[in-house]
Amino acid sequence: MIIGVPAEIKQDEYRVAMLPVGVQLLVGDGHKVLFQRGAGLGSGYGDAAYERAGAILIDSAKELFAGAEMIVKVKEPQPQECRLLRRGQILFCYFHFAASRRLTECCLEQGIAAVAYETLADAGGRLPLLTPMSEIAGKLSIQEGAKCLEKPMMGRGILLGGVAGVAPATVLVIGAGVVGTNAARTAAGLGANVTIMDINLDRLRYLDEVMPANVTTVYSDPHVVEDHAVRADLVVGAVLIPGGKTPVLIDRRLLRRMKKGAVLVDVSIDQGGCFETSHPTTHSDPVFVVDGVVHYCVSNMPGAVGRTSSRALCNATLPYCRQLADLGLDGFIGQGPGYRAALNMRDGRITCSAVARAFPDLPAGEPGAA
Repeated sequence: MIIGVPAEIKQDEYRVAMLPVGVQLLVGDGHKVLFQRGAGLGSGYGDAAYERAGAILIDSAKELFAGAEMIVKVKEPQPQECRLLRRGQILFCYFHFAASRRLTECCLEQGIAAVAYETLADAGGRLPLLTPMSEIAGKLSIQEGAKCLEKPMMGRGILLGGVAGVAPATVLVIGAGVVGTNAARTAAGLGANVTIMDINLDRLRYLDEVMPANVTTVYSDPHVVEDHAVRADLVVGAVLIPGGKTPVLIDRRLLRRMKKGAVLVDVSIDQGGCFETSHPTTHSDPVFVVDGVVHYCVSNMPGAVGRTSSRALCNATLPYCRQLADLGLDGFIGQGPGYRAALNMRDGRITCSAVARAFPDLPAGEPGAA
């Protein structure tokens, strides 16, 4: 198979979808890898390393997309990349379709086979290609949230961990999955008073046993969210509906009751966001203020730490990339329901039920079905 690795062009995105070792292994498997010049620089990998590994260096994205049967990326195709896609081409990356009708319609129109990192599941139902970026985003949510609490960032002027004689910040984490767990542990390590919420009691029982003493687990319901949100200095939204749109947990009415200078970090923004007032931002312009509350809603948080993120991502994606190249699309999705779940659309039809629910008026079902 001819595999293309383009440079990421989303604003402030410094990750690369394949390391030189990935190129070497794929070439050793008998495949051809086209690599766009400069694609690895943001993560610390020069073109020479890819060339030594066996990649064919390509000058332009247009040439690369035209020559590849499968495109391996990090982030969803941007508008100028969508125009380069063609029917039947496999695209393996993060999509988060439910958050963008425009992206969904574009990819349907182009007729690609969209194999999504975020919905591929293992035998235990876990999301192995989402997990490493969720770990990073969870830790970054506290790192960035602590910065946003500083007065120059329009926050309350609070040090997250406090000092002797001064109380630490109060942190609320909504969602106890991979993002939420990493956020809570990081905030606790910095000395904050942390509450983590979820609707999964088994998960809360587990976290109650393993978390530090300054982390409290609470079952989530609308009344409890409201009670804790109005007292929080920092709120991290870490809710995930695999492949689907995130529910709104803090609406505008509740926002008005929160402390002035409090901070919301919406890690769920890729899936539409869990705060009513959220909209995507960038690392270059990460925050905005609504009703006195600071919002941090960067849609590619791990992109800021490209060296760490690229290695963590590629460690997870490479085995699946090799399988997809070796087996082809039908062979890949035929390996089991977790592999099948990775296919979000094909031949102009949505094949992921969560995405179909987000856009019930768009073509869905198996290609060729009535």
